Amino acid sequence: CCLLLVLALLLPRDAASRKCHLQGLWRNELGSNMTIVATNTAGTFSGSYHTAVAATNKQILVSPLQGVQQHPSAKRHSTFGFTVQWQFSDSTTAFVGQCFVDHRGKETLETMWLLREEVLSRKDTWKATRVGTSIFTRIK
Repeated sequence: CCLLLVLALLLPRDAASRKCHLQGLWRNELGSNMTIVATNTAGTFSGSYHTAVAATNKQILVSPLQGVQQHPSAKRHSTFGFTVQWQFSDSTTAFVGQCFVDHRGKETLETMWLLREEVLSRKDTWKATRVGTSIFTRIK
């Protein structure tokens, strides 16, 4: 009884009902940084992505992203998707995910991505797509 009362007093009162907001600075487990500017009422957003990893010898450049969030004002853990047009390679990545808020109010973005790079012919298409997951945590 007393333990439950102490836990209730220590946890943020609004953490359990807090909605996840995409706007801000995020970092994934590989050290890549993503900035998302405010979503509009339709749920569309833009931003930038600075990857920490790449399969190229070229200089890594900050790249633009464009996306959409499903029902941004109505859902607590809404889904979203965005694409990154890499400025330093002939590839594009599409991310889909969901935003979560834990009981302490910590926000995370659970994502899956597909990267498609340009190949010179259809016979090389087998090696043109990569798939993976990333978990982003809020920095700001």
